[in-house]
Amino acid sequence: MREVNPKDTNRAKAFELWMRSPMPMVTMTKSFDITHLRRLARRKGLKLNMLMCYAIVRAASDFEEFYMLPVGDKLMQFDNLAVNTIVMTPSGDIVTCDIPFSQDIHTFAADYLRLTAQVAQSNEEFNLGDDYMVIGTSALTKCELDSVVNLYAGFYNNPFVVWGKYRKGLFRTTLPISFQFHHTQMDGPVSTGFLNRLQQIFDSIEY
Repeated sequence: MREVNPKDTNRAKAFELWMRSPMPMVTMTKSFDITHLRRLARRKGLKLNMLMCYAIVRAASDFEEFYMLPVGDKLMQFDNLAVNTIVMTPSGDIVTCDIPFSQDIHTFAADYLRLTAQVAQSNEEFNLGDDYMVIGTSALTKCELDSVVNLYAGFYNNPFVVWGKYRKGLFRTTLPISFQFHHTQMDGPVSTGFLNRLQQIFDSIEY
């Protein structure tokens, strides 16, 4: 992670405008078709949450804006991406775990299984540190949710993706997903482009 001058990036105007805003976070909700993703999970014996996390960070990697993030009053540049997932421990506690992004889904899946098992056993969070721009996720699968609007804390500016229980239809499975981001990091065209790219990956991902 290194500080960059906003004037040297395509986020200069956004930095001037949104860093002074009392509510700089934006939440978008879109219903996705995850029929292929769910079938792939069943066919290959994969965790659906792992596939969701991979698809999210894979889609994000196509947009340079995801490699920048406002931290405090500065704009920081990152070389790497990661996704954070919530792990339930045997004692019923929840802890968070960062998974580094790898273009190769097999490498990502191996890291996911290894690190989430480590976190569950140790009951301690695993953070990759300042070298990674981390996308937060939360899977609230006990309930069908239409949308989740997140609270702006003022210190956690990372993108955050939340979903509930998927909805099985006769021919397809759908899932509403809420995506929160800091407006300094990206604008509408990038955020909607990310959501469209996410659907493409849901439809085409292979293992």
